[in-house]
Amino acid sequence: MVLDLQPTLENDLVILKPLKATDFEELYATANDPAIWAGHPNKNRWQREIFQTFFEGAMRSGGAFLIIDRQTAKIIGSTRYYNYDRENRSIFVGYTFYATAYWGKGINPIVKRIMLNHVFPFVDKVQFHVGAENLRSQIAVTRLGAVKVDELEMSYFGEPSRFNYVYELRKSDYFEKLP
Repeated sequence: MVLDLQPTLENDLVILKPLKATDFEELYATANDPAIWAGHPNKNRWQREIFQTFFEGAMRSGGAFLIIDRQTAKIIGSTRYYNYDRENRSIFVGYTFYATAYWGKGINPIVKRIMLNHVFPFVDKVQFHVGAENLRSQIAVTRLGAVKVDELEMSYFGEPSRFNYVYELRKSDYFEKLP
């Protein structure tokens, strides 16, 4: 079996649909809110030109998704798989953002669980790059069971370097903690 990095993934609440180049305007309509990016390492992604670079990185990743509210059919954010390492059986999940109206509604853990359930048959660990100042995301990944394993300076696609933490979630730990 081969890991498909861009299937359509869904449940009763959300649909993760493969991101296409033609989705830029609709996704930018969600992303152009400065509040979304205030906690992220690159706080100016709400600006069209900066978001264009972010979007290009998403397209090049080969694993990016639109996140769609199933009830309203509205685009509520985006996320992606990236840096899949077949040999080491690992992958990163991240670059996730949501419209502020969906914050605190439990959408992020739902989306992450859909994504984790899809990749864990193919990998033994999932990693997350999280900005050192992004407390919301640090809390979110630890609630999934991920643990901080590294600190590093890195640059996101086309963006300046920032200090980040690397969190890791091992398959055995993930399935052990499921209800």
